[in-house]
Amino acid sequence: MNRKGRGGRMGHGPPKGQRGSAPVRVVTRYAVVEELASLGATVHTCSRNEAQLNECLHEWKMKGFRVTGSICDAVSRTQREELMSTVSYMFNGKLNILINNVGTSTSKPTLVYTAEDFSFLISTNLESAYHMCQLAYPLLKASEAGSIVFISSVAGVVATSTGGSIYSAAKGAINQLAKNLACEWAKDNIRSNSVAPWFIKTPLAETYLSNEKLSEAVNCQTPLGRAGEPKEVSSLVAFLCLPAASYMSDCLR
Repeated sequence: MNRKGRGGRMGHGPPKGQRGSAPVRVVTRYAVVEELASLGATVHTCSRNEAQLNECLHEWKMKGFRVTGSICDAVSRTQREELMSTVSYMFNGKLNILINNVGTSTSKPTLVYTAEDFSFLISTNLESAYHMCQLAYPLLKASEAGSIVFISSVAGVVATSTGGSIYSAAKGAINQLAKNLACEWAKDNIRSNSVAPWFIKTPLAETYLSNEKLSEAVNCQTPLGRAGEPKEVSSLVAFLCLPAASYMSDCLR
């Protein structure tokens, strides 16, 4: 599977105001940015795809949203450091929200994975989020009201027939990281939560959902009988960043 799922965003200032009524694209990272921006947050996002990023930034500007962006391959340690340096400068050394939404998957039998597969999938799905938290910590602490939200997966909670063992292991580690940081950084007024959705209609999931038999199996295992929409994830992510969730930390949703 390709790496279209990679991207991230940071937000400054507690979201406020009313939710916008504009339609949301079927890309989770876009939906999260739009949700936070429509609630009044100033958002800085990143993407590997410059053309796509510029197109999105133009759309958000037309809607009156305060969104900026950087070109960044979140798998690169150097580029992550450059990104956070930019964020620190733009937000005067303070950050209220960090959303870790970098992820990709290559589904193979465990015995077929190579050392290169393991390194790439762990670096993309786990190391990038871990390092971003380290880099963002002083900014989140300085805000005196920091919130970290990790976008995980149900594959990190229960065994599934899709996603692959490395992806599942990485997402399981993300859930545990969220728990550890919730305890370790609580003294600094930094909350940490994880959102672990089932199948959501994104490009990353379309490879599976385009298979009719697999799509039927997914629907049968879902109480609502369908895959989720990006908006249904972004609304929860935004809530976890709101003052209304100020007593919620160490939560897996």
